[in-house]
Amino acid sequence: QVQLVESGGGLVQAGGSLRLSCAASGSIRSLNAMAWYRQAPGKQRELVAAITSGGSTNYADSVKGRFAISRDNAKNTVYLQMNSLKPEDTAVYYCNAVVGLGSLGHEYDYWGQGTQVTVSP
Repeated sequence: QVQLVESGGGLVQAGGSLRLSCAASGSIRSLNAMAWYRQAPGKQRELVAAITSGGSTNYADSVKGRFAISRDNAKNTVYLQMNSLKPEDTAVYYCNAVVGLGSLGHEYDYWGQGTQVTVSP
């Protein structure tokens, strides 16, 4: 079984910063692509940022230049540094990971439980 545990959400004023963390644990053969998604009330879940096992990244246009995704492969952890936060960044943020399991490394998709980020005007 694989678990993704997120931390770092909270309430911050506009212009402030937060850093989210997501640690993967369990019988992991390989930790491949990892990503952060978010879902605001009444809206669909959207991709915020993603990072491959090799460190290549991509971002939603709305967060480019403000957010940075990174990972520590030794700790099986992905981070999301969020700067210059705006009220429209308010959402539940979810960690996602593609995990290779078993002797053949078949890939499975896992999600964290979500962490609330609230940005006040």
